[in-house]
Amino acid sequence: MLNNRHTINNVDQILSELRLQKDELQEIMKRMRREMDRGLRLETHEVASVKMLPTYVCSTPEGSEVGDFLALDLGGTNFRVMLVKVGADEERSWKVETKNQMYSIPEDAMTGTAEMLFDYIAECMSNFLDQHNIKHKKLPLGFTFSFPVRHEDIDKGILLNWTKGFKASGAEGNNVVGLLRDAIKRRGDIEMDVVAMVNDTVATMISCYYEDRSCEVGMIVGTGCNACYMEEMSTVELVEGEEGRMCVNTEWGAFGDNGELEEFRLEYDRVVDETSINPGQQLFEKLISGKYMGELVRLVMMKLVNENLLFNGEASEMLKTRGSFETRHVSQVESDSGDRKHIYNILSSMGVLPSELDCDIVGLVCESVSTRSAHMCAAGLAGVINLMRERRGLEALNITVGVDGSVYKMHPCFRDRFHKIVRELTPHCEITFIQSEEGSGRGAALISAVACKMAASMLAR
Repeated sequence: MLNNRHTINNVDQILSELRLQKDELQEIMKRMRREMDRGLRLETHEVASVKMLPTYVCSTPEGSEVGDFLALDLGGTNFRVMLVKVGADEERSWKVETKNQMYSIPEDAMTGTAEMLFDYIAECMSNFLDQHNIKHKKLPLGFTFSFPVRHEDIDKGILLNWTKGFKASGAEGNNVVGLLRDAIKRRGDIEMDVVAMVNDTVATMISCYYEDRSCEVGMIVGTGCNACYMEEMSTVELVEGEEGRMCVNTEWGAFGDNGELEEFRLEYDRVVDETSINPGQQLFEKLISGKYMGELVRLVMMKLVNENLLFNGEASEMLKTRGSFETRHVSQVESDSGDRKHIYNILSSMGVLPSELDCDIVGLVCESVSTRSAHMCAAGLAGVINLMRERRGLEALNITVGVDGSVYKMHPCFRDRFHKIVRELTPHCEITFIQSEEGSGRGAALISAVACKMAASMLAR
């Protein structure tokens, strides 16, 4: 037993680096705030790590958008095509019906040329329209595109850089809507009117706005991690105009790319970054999101093996392999009911025969990594919400945050740990969190509905 206690103490010492104190979280929040301000200002925007990109989404939907819309959602290895019927029922309340189809993107389309990628997307759209017998209709299309984009208008945005494992050449620096329109034209068998392109955080915010009119923040914690919020137009220097509010896509995943997180990044974070497809970029996201969480856990386990504190100092070939411990495994380990069965099964499927103590240690590793992720993310969101309260000159702010993403939805403890710290760091705010039912793809389609309405009113002017 003594030996066990000794081992656990040594493990705890190694894991203690992953624990963030409240004053450290406040420091992260302060630095995030500084970068956000730099991103909004004309003279510092170019060099800011947090780009604060204007989205040209100004009004939130009011309820006069009805009709049929198509929505495309591209943000990771899968993308969706949706047909959305928006109508009002007898009570004048919203009725949104969707039909959707998920397509997975082949590796060569993700890493080949932009033409290959967008031709593939257009082919899937054509296939979807065939299935639903609507090829003859010219429908308005809303495009949710979850990568950093500099918008020049609601239907025009330049891709700044790929993230999340995409590398398709010839897309960066180009108008994404243009690439999609060209691919549609090359096919010649479908017609559509691309009216709006938005980020997934924005689609989430709008989708949740339908349930709660005080939803003015959208956040994603999934493969990637990002947030958007309604900012006062007068501080968005990249766009003319002083009146009202515009939704700003923070692109906070890149926070830290100018060195703002150096003392918080551990040896594991450095390895994850160096072996990633985009070294030196998206450093905040790499501390939080689902694309990297499993690999961080694997690297911590390897450190414990090398210190002879886990698996008798011996790792299986599979455990030594980069990417072998997936983020879903982290959720499964932390869902263990205490009989260690889940943990035992996962580890034995990786060629390790763990003792009970090994299982407990792996549980502690997963908990430490995912808790740090939740706390980092909480510091980011708290920074945004405190900023909103100050901008509006309010003693107290009541706000709703719409959230989507696999880590937030699937991990058994992420949500509670995250909510708790956000509330601790925003003492003058009353925050409601709602989970977006974005599975139905309402966000993207409602945006196209809003965009159609906005485009119509722009033309009418």
